[in-house]
Amino acid sequence: MTSNAPAPRALVVGHGDFAAGIVSAVAAIAGRGGDFVALSNTALAPDGIERAIRETVEGLSLTVVFTDLPGGSCTIGARKVQRLRPALVVVAGTNVATLLDFTMNDAMPAREAAARAVARGRDAMLLVEGAGAR
Repeated sequence: MTSNAPAPRALVVGHGDFAAGIVSAVAAIAGRGGDFVALSNTALAPDGIERAIRETVEGLSLTVVFTDLPGGSCTIGARKVQRLRPALVVVAGTNVATLLDFTMNDAMPAREAAARAVARGRDAMLLVEGAGAR
């Protein structure tokens, strides 16, 4: 049996249900959740996180990994994999706008789409204060 679904373009890895939740949001908003593989660090030691990232990246020939916290265990694991695979792009501090921009620019090379997505994700952040805020 063959599938007509496109292959995933990137890995999303984070703490708890972060990856599954943010990929689910992309699926709900744009119908493009299949562009990503979600991976949780739950119950994984640092070497297990690194191994899971490496196996997923290598198994699916992925070139982009999105993580949640810039200094968190998922990003550290992804950076270790990046040392072995220098072409791997790691995007830390991922938000929904970042993934949406990446997935909507699927005609671009993954590295270029990731760079553009970082700028869009950063620009999407704003502080909304109410009248009583200090």
